[in-house]
Amino acid sequence: MSISTLLASALEKRQDLLAQAITNNTDCYRVFHGTVEGITGLNIDRYGEAWLIQSFHRTLTEDEQKEISDSLTRVEDLPIIYNDRSDKNSRVMNQLDVNTHDFASQDQVMHENGIKFTSKLRHEGQDPLLFLDMRIGREFVKANSLNKTVLNLFSYTCGIGTAAAVGGASRVMNVDFSSFALTAGKKNAELNNVSDVCEFVQSDAFPALRQLAGLKVGGRRNQKLPKYPKLPATQFDLVFLDPPRFAKSPFGIVDLINDYQSLFKPALLTTKPGGIIVCCNNVAKVEREAWFDALVRCVEKQGRTVTSYTWLDCHHDFPSFDGNHPLKMVSLVIS
Repeated sequence: MSISTLLASALEKRQDLLAQAITNNTDCYRVFHGTVEGITGLNIDRYGEAWLIQSFHRTLTEDEQKEISDSLTRVEDLPIIYNDRSDKNSRVMNQLDVNTHDFASQDQVMHENGIKFTSKLRHEGQDPLLFLDMRIGREFVKANSLNKTVLNLFSYTCGIGTAAAVGGASRVMNVDFSSFALTAGKKNAELNNVSDVCEFVQSDAFPALRQLAGLKVGGRRNQKLPKYPKLPATQFDLVFLDPPRFAKSPFGIVDLINDYQSLFKPALLTTKPGGIIVCCNNVAKVEREAWFDALVRCVEKQGRTVTSYTWLDCHHDFPSFDGNHPLKMVSLVIS
């Protein structure tokens, strides 16, 4: 089946979502999720006033690029950026013409449910500064942050923190190791006039979390610990935990398959009694119910209780084969 036919089918399935996006002042969403919709490793997104095509398994031919571009232009005539990320490190490897490159390298502004977010389709990192499949998480946090204190861990460009602030949070602490990501987060806060309630802490998550939880900061065996910001023990009304699949630092190892608890336990300790902790796991091979059961056991080992929980399922522009999306998000109310 041709790419244009597959794309037309994907767009047809999204008609209700696209109509709702206009109503909700949203101009960033996925229009083709290739792994499920017919071409593994090909994703096509709307990012504000541009279409973004990304291929992760192989380079698209010129004919394929033209076929996709013609199909998208018929939907809406916007600049089209192609990022070939099929190399093993997922870095963008293709050149653009001068005018297209200049456009892709400029700061853009897009909207999600009326919230403004900065975007850049080509930059020193890899992704366009906002993960679109996390929309349900931002919606949940916005709806549950009024007059609340919020801790946003592994905040990247602070999309969750911005949504919390727009939702009326009294204080938002965003923690990320990347100064580049936090700079974009500050722009997001400025765009939405919420800079006064947002904090930006550039730190490895392990020392930040352990200090906030009132625990001693340690490190991996024989590792010399670098300097890190000093933070007082603090509990929050809402904690959002969205770690990467795997990362290693002198302070510890992030491993979502084998050791989610090393992050979840201190994050739990930073959550007030009666508060909410939202946990995310983006590893497809992690079974949803087994992961959830492990979270509940960890809560109970700390002498606390999960009084209610809510699964936050990705919107329909991110379909899955069997209803079990690789990105799992659950909100736990902890007593």
